[in-house]
Amino acid sequence: MKRDESAHHLPPGLYLVATPIGNLEDITLRALRVLRESDLIACEDTRHTQKLLNHYAIEKPTISYHEHIEASRASELLEKLKQNARITLVSDAGMPTISDPGFRLVELAVRTGIAVIPVPGATAVVAALAASGLPNHSFCFHGFLPSKSSARREAIEKIRTAEHPQVFYEAPHRLLECLKDVEEVLGAERQVVVARELTKLHEEFLRGEVGELLRVLSSRGEVKGEITLIIGKSGKGAQTGAPVNLRERVDELMRQEKIDEKAALKRLAKQMKLSKSELYRRLQRSES
Repeated sequence: MKRDESAHHLPPGLYLVATPIGNLEDITLRALRVLRESDLIACEDTRHTQKLLNHYAIEKPTISYHEHIEASRASELLEKLKQNARITLVSDAGMPTISDPGFRLVELAVRTGIAVIPVPGATAVVAALAASGLPNHSFCFHGFLPSKSSARREAIEKIRTAEHPQVFYEAPHRLLECLKDVEEVLGAERQVVVARELTKLHEEFLRGEVGELLRVLSSRGEVKGEITLIIGKSGKGAQTGAPVNLRERVDELMRQEKIDEKAALKRLAKQMKLSKSELYRRLQRSES
């Protein structure tokens, strides 16, 4: 086998290499060089990474590094790093450690004094924001929303008055339920962007009010692909749902319009662009 004369040009350390989020061409020349000169490549899924390595004719040993074995594998890799190994960490797509495994190993390396070198590249967050059409001079990335509706609604409630876009990853099978929660908590007019299958053959951007996007996606049936969800900043329509004394609002409507509590809740829910059930839940929480 021909010796790789460039192998010694890469200093020892832990390299965090961003890999394509879809299109295999979305990888930097530096990332390819680091992969070629590494002693070992730690992968979220070795089978997935091997497709990338085969595409660029890179022959290097790989080892699995995913969330279920992260604790034990991090210690094992740290020992190799202490012996001046050149180890590259990759996730299935994008930058490792960002909503992906890797933090434990990075933390150990930093604590031990081992060099940690990021090799930037494609990331779904930035790609989705850049093409979203929403003001993005400032934004907040949250990773994945909670899978349970109650916890998800609480997370969405926290961004009600956000003054800049909020970015999330979401599983395709949960997207419709997530959008329903956004609609009920923030109102049907809240601006959202659904970026699906970024950089892939069927890349798609859906932009508009959450109520409209929900209708469009519901008509399709099953949603497939990797999803990045951007929830626009609070606007005038959303401000009607800003924190208020709900009990006082309900009592005021009952007095002014001479209606019962049920009718007042229905009227207030319409004003705040919420479902009656969501408004009732908030009323209960405010009084608890």
